[in-house]
Amino acid sequence: MAKIFESITEELQKFIANQHIFFVGTAPLDSNGHVNLSPKGLESFRVLSPHKVAYLDLTGSGNETSAHLQENGRITFMFCAFEGAPFILRLYGSGKTILPNNSEWESLYSQFSEIPGTRQIIVADIERVQTSCGIGVPLYEFQGQRESLVKWAVKKGESGIKEYHQQKNMVSIDGLATPLSEIL
Repeated sequence: MAKIFESITEELQKFIANQHIFFVGTAPLDSNGHVNLSPKGLESFRVLSPHKVAYLDLTGSGNETSAHLQENGRITFMFCAFEGAPFILRLYGSGKTILPNNSEWESLYSQFSEIPGTRQIIVADIERVQTSCGIGVPLYEFQGQRESLVKWAVKKGESGIKEYHQQKNMVSIDGLATPLSEIL
């Protein structure tokens, strides 16, 4: 049975902090556009207040979330209990992309451990907090975070990452510009 909360409670914050993976969903306004659903890890998510969250967005093969947020701001986060009691938490909100040249960058970035390959910070104001049972979610045992992305970013170096952003992260698969296209 789904339950709605007015905010991210302390109990829900503890649940979030114990998860090793979360999912981010966004979509363009065009009904022919592609819905994006991305798994995230590396302890990159933070609850900033009962109505505000952020995560470090690492360099990837695309930049759909950022393009969709620039177009319409809609974002959904999902956390699933893969260990222990079944549980799903969804956070619905409106988000924005914070780039390193933004005045908010330093205060937000200080909330995280440094992760090589960080591309931007996604911040969202949460408007709806909903839980559901999660009894259909299978049990999985966490073995550890993958180190491949961090190793790749270290090997590329700062200039290699910037070049990669220019090649792969300027527009979405549907041709929407990302905020990176404005600074690179």
